[in-house]
Amino acid sequence: MAKILIIDDEEQLRKLLARIIALEGYEVAEAADCAGGLRMLRRYEPDVVLCDVKLPDGNGVEMVGRIKQVMPSAEVILLTAYGNIPDGVQAIKNGAFDFLPKPLDDEKLLASVEKAIALDWERRSHHTSHTAAMKDLATLTPREREVAGLVAEGLLNKVIAERLGIAEKTVQIHRGQVCRKLKVRSAVEISRILDQAEGR
Repeated sequence: MAKILIIDDEEQLRKLLARIIALEGYEVAEAADCAGGLRMLRRYEPDVVLCDVKLPDGNGVEMVGRIKQVMPSAEVILLTAYGNIPDGVQAIKNGAFDFLPKPLDDEKLLASVEKAIALDWERRSHHTSHTAAMKDLATLTPREREVAGLVAEGLLNKVIAERLGIAEKTVQIHRGQVCRKLKVRSAVEISRILDQAEGR
């Protein structure tokens, strides 16, 4: 279940937002100012932070940078009744996902939260698959890694054997080992794993 942190000093609005978001099945935490928001951020580790621009102890636009320092994976949506274009531009530069004017349109808010969660999870799953690919690749011998790279280029066993100066049968054995260790069956899958490992 995705976790949402709401940072807003207007208690009535904060409670209303919390109720709307909780009804969509999200887990919600609240804070009334920057200091409380940063404490909750560390303790709660939210996927998305909804943060008011005007807070008693700071500015939401600057807060985006602080949130991103503490928790880079969290997406930040800024809420403002004093919205102006320079603030919105600076917020996005600081790493905000979205900048929404108050009074809030429930549908727009929920759509923005859904998009932010999808982006956050996509980044996390890419990081997880990248880490898994790196671990699997680390099990290959230097020769297997060499063969994997040539297989990924789409070369046939015969061509790989000539290029490396080894028997075609040896290439087949290496290729079999590569497929077993990387848990794949085709050259396309080998290529995809090598691309992931290189962050492509």
